[in-house]
Amino acid sequence: MDAPLFSAKNIAKNFPGPSPGETVAALKGVSLDVPEGGCLVVAGSNGSGKTLLMKIIAGLVSPDSGEVLFRGLPLFDSRRGGGPVRAVEKKLRRELGLVFQDADAQIVGETVEEDVAFGPENLGFSPAETAARTEAALLALGLSQKRGRSPRRLSGGEKRRLAVAGAVASGCGAVIMDEPFANLDWPGVVDVLGMIRGLKLEGKTVVVLTHELEKILALADRLVILHAGRVRADGLPEAVLDGLDPAWGVRDPRRGYVSVKDCTWLEG
Repeated sequence: MDAPLFSAKNIAKNFPGPSPGETVAALKGVSLDVPEGGCLVVAGSNGSGKTLLMKIIAGLVSPDSGEVLFRGLPLFDSRRGGGPVRAVEKKLRRELGLVFQDADAQIVGETVEEDVAFGPENLGFSPAETAARTEAALLALGLSQKRGRSPRRLSGGEKRRLAVAGAVASGCGAVIMDEPFANLDWPGVVDVLGMIRGLKLEGKTVVVLTHELEKILALADRLVILHAGRVRADGLPEAVLDGLDPAWGVRDPRRGYVSVKDCTWLEG
């Protein structure tokens, strides 16, 4: 059996508390496998640790204890004070794209086309290869007609598509999205959902961190509930919801729908 794309093992992370010498445990022994392909949804209320877990899996923040494996290789090196292993981190950067909740923070180009080209350029691809990758990504994410527009003038859903286009142009086979529906209206949510469905159909790995299950659950192959820094449930969406504890701060979206397969704002 192939190793998971990512494997987090007993991850713990603490931060200074309000009083001198006090610490607050943000993640408490989190273990989680992310297989290659499909859509994994990680749900949890604000403060559950979703974003922090994403940053650790992506190599942006080092855990205090535990380990993260990327394709079976340790991402962090305890001999270097817990920093990323450079060779593994370099491989990770080529294969993983991140879409943060604040999409504006990821904009680096003056035009949509320049923004998409930024990734492959910085990975050292030739100008011709960069141009070809940029063109393909613009087409795949439906941004070809807006290549010359300022990214700041895009809608919220388009900005998230722009972030994914940069990842696709860089050759990423996996994308992690943090609260991708935040501050979006109905058309924006539908826009993002269509993009996620498209990524799934292409065989890419998609991880969505959200508390808005009614919008995405129909596209999920697996559901994980994170609460107070711990994994409370992990499995098929229907089974996880059947065992949902109200104390976890996650609402069962089936109350307003017939089944899990109806939990989406995407029509057709």
